[in-house]
Amino acid sequence: MEIGIVGLGRMGAGIARRLMRDGHSCVGYDQSNDAVKALAGDGAKTAASLEDLVKQLAPPRTLWVMLPAGAPTEETVTKLGQLLSPGDVIIDGGNSFYRDDIRRAKALKTKGVVYMDVGVSGGVWGLDRGFCTMIGGDEAAFERLDPIFKTLAPGLGTIARTHRNSEADPRPELGYVHVGPAGAGHFVKMVHNGIEYGLMQAFAEGFAILQGKNSEKLPSDERYDLDLANIAEVWRRGSVVSSWLLDLTAQALAKDATLDNFTGNVEDSGEGRWTVEAAIEEGAPATVLAAALFSRFSSRGNGVFGDKLLSAMRFGFGGHVEKRY
Repeated sequence: MEIGIVGLGRMGAGIARRLMRDGHSCVGYDQSNDAVKALAGDGAKTAASLEDLVKQLAPPRTLWVMLPAGAPTEETVTKLGQLLSPGDVIIDGGNSFYRDDIRRAKALKTKGVVYMDVGVSGGVWGLDRGFCTMIGGDEAAFERLDPIFKTLAPGLGTIARTHRNSEADPRPELGYVHVGPAGAGHFVKMVHNGIEYGLMQAFAEGFAILQGKNSEKLPSDERYDLDLANIAEVWRRGSVVSSWLLDLTAQALAKDATLDNFTGNVEDSGEGRWTVEAAIEEGAPATVLAAALFSRFSSRGNGVFGDKLLSAMRFGFGGHVEKRY
């Protein structure tokens, strides 16, 4: 198939290259000339502007927008909506807020342009491993664009197959699925990222406990100088916590057991917050996900004043003097 890619960063370029490997035709556009040249070097057609991109594609056109959520995506989708024709499709593959998807889909529908939201997981490894996609929007457009999503997907691979109903859609096993109308794709990806926060926090806290077992605060016969790299590696082999996140943990510890190259300042990209907000709206308990989100705030020093105030209150009611470490 033929597709235009707007945004040729690590994810957008990876999507374009994976599609081209399977015989699809890609026209790429990015504000960075270096990103455009790099993709052109791999055989892609390139465009000098959004207008040029639209002109190079034959109707019905498909445009995949892979930009940061917020203003960059909003402005690009609005501009494309003005340039495209009825029957054309805009795919937002970034991490947009699902309510923005609902609004955009309604606005574009009045012009006959189809809007789809695709939650994409796979990161910078997606080019080789494949991208897991959670797709929202018009189901007919999803069926028409199935070859694109199938190419991007990881496929069956070596993962043990689940015993599923014989009439079940086979595509989720391959790594892609249509989950519902506009906004549903990004809503599912949003919750996916909230879960990711929780899993990452659990590994981080667990390994911190292991690392701290050699502390001078403990009795000498209870101290263990544990090799975290070896523990991460053995857990990868048959344990119930084996996962890709553990794989990445093992790689990081094998490279630098003390992680001296990292500051511990952990950003949150929005999906964790939106997930907690959705839980509040639904009245659904999300204690682990919320705690993981707030831990990221603490990692950036935002909890320092609060910690000081806690210490001041303890001193006020009990005369507890801070220990110096």
